[in-house]
Amino acid sequence: MSEYGATVAWHLQRGTSFDYEHFNRDHEWTFAGGEVVSASGSPEFYGCANRVNPDEAVIAATASCHMLTFLSIAAKRGLTVLSYIDQPLGTVDKNEEGRMAITRIVLRPRVVFDGQEPDGPALEKLHESAHRNCFVANSLRADVRIEPV
Repeated sequence: MSEYGATVAWHLQRGTSFDYEHFNRDHEWTFAGGEVVSASGSPEFYGCANRVNPDEAVIAATASCHMLTFLSIAAKRGLTVLSYIDQPLGTVDKNEEGRMAITRIVLRPRVVFDGQEPDGPALEKLHESAHRNCFVANSLRADVRIEPV
């Protein structure tokens, strides 16, 4: 078992009002290693577009977990990966209960191998195994799909 934590901090800025449409959504995430991420709400909910929002973070974390799991599986199988680039796309919509949720995440990885590139079915099996073993994807209710580029 592993445990992880972070500090999420927000403070009302002096001299500003605290009402739904005007309070500042900017805040910080501080992680154990000292990394600080400037975060905010999504722009659709009065957040700052220049900061990471929780929806983007969940989508990026899902893609990152899939990538790291994929790379581990490839390494264990003796495959050399030269690069892995993903541009995931997440959809926020109403779920079955009528609540706003991340309902779908599409991973679009582009993987370049060092000469021994697996064929289509073998690459698909690598991604299926990575998806099955990605603990972030296993924790989500969203539909996570992999569409290799």
